[in-house]
Amino acid sequence: MLDPLIISNKDARRLFMHKHGLGQPPTGPAKGADLLQLITDLGFVQIDSINTVERAHHMILHARRHSYRPKNLTPLLETDHTLFEHWTHDASVIPTEFLPYWQLKFRRDAVMMRKRWKEWRRAGFEEQFETILDQIRENGPVGSGDVGPGEKRGSGGWWDWHPSKTALEYLWRSGQLSVTSRKSFRKLYDLSERVFQAEHLAKDPGEAATINWACNAALDRLGFANSGEIAAFWDMISAAEARAWCADALKSGAIQEVDITSHDGTLKRSFARPDVQDQLALPAPPKSIRILSPFDPMIRDRKRTERLFGFHYRIEVFVPAPKRQYGYYVFPVLEGETLIGRIDMTCPTSHKCLNVTAFWPEKTVNMGQARVKRLQSAIERSARLAGAATISYAPDWQRC
Repeated sequence: MLDPLIISNKDARRLFMHKHGLGQPPTGPAKGADLLQLITDLGFVQIDSINTVERAHHMILHARRHSYRPKNLTPLLETDHTLFEHWTHDASVIPTEFLPYWQLKFRRDAVMMRKRWKEWRRAGFEEQFETILDQIRENGPVGSGDVGPGEKRGSGGWWDWHPSKTALEYLWRSGQLSVTSRKSFRKLYDLSERVFQAEHLAKDPGEAATINWACNAALDRLGFANSGEIAAFWDMISAAEARAWCADALKSGAIQEVDITSHDGTLKRSFARPDVQDQLALPAPPKSIRILSPFDPMIRDRKRTERLFGFHYRIEVFVPAPKRQYGYYVFPVLEGETLIGRIDMTCPTSHKCLNVTAFWPEKTVNMGQARVKRLQSAIERSARLAGAATISYAPDWQRC
């Protein structure tokens, strides 16, 4: 038996970045069918409620197409409905052509939520299902503030939902309701059959076909992966199901074992397509600097990022301020194929000025004048994305 193919760290990084839309120049159209194709190529784009400069999904798309603006996404989600909102490993924007495969996730989430939420003593939410469905049938889309009149409102956190809000979330996660639009980032829900064409809702590929699709689609977007990474990509199948798929695919020749060279020179056993060697002849990514969301697909798996790029990143939102190493919500900074540092910046919506507090380069990165100029160009692009009219730099913002 032949030894597994060894893929160099440089080739692994370039393949991974190419699969994630960061190996190409950040040019080209970023609306309509072109934007939909970009999201389809990525698989999904994560949504996050934190907004210090612009929301995560907008920053993810802007990093790949500098012409992208937040208004470009709205028609695909709210008019054409060629994208839908649901969960992968977290809340995400997903191509509607994948909706049939979510039937498995709907069923599994329904079972999981009934069990878990009962354990959390969320009494009374099941009794609200028909009341909420009738309300939507009669009056149209609703938000969480439109249901459960008279019910005690908690803090708004997931641990403190009132029964009707819990029921609304369950009906969405189980597929009976869909997000039809957002108002001030608050979801509005409607009956799924009103939001999507019947062909998307009627199809149910079944468990075996869905597992096969999920594994194939994950591997093709990762370039190389172990079974755990394949399972985690969509978060719709179990680790055991991914291991079984990998074993069968290896036997059939659909995949091969490869050794990926980590940043520190160690090897990590993974799976890749039989033609992976032919995919490695990739040009170096453009040298321009891009500011990434903390939830960018390239760094979403923190362990994989550290293994490939030698970049240790942790979000410090939930770390008490005195214990933070960097800041509340700092953005990783990518130059070419190297993560060169992280930046702390905010853009309050009240006065539309992008405030740059600090940039921390990695220890091996020398911030010469040309690199600082490229970084400032990236900061200016972020300001335009956020609609900021001015940029304010703290006196000591360059923490070199």
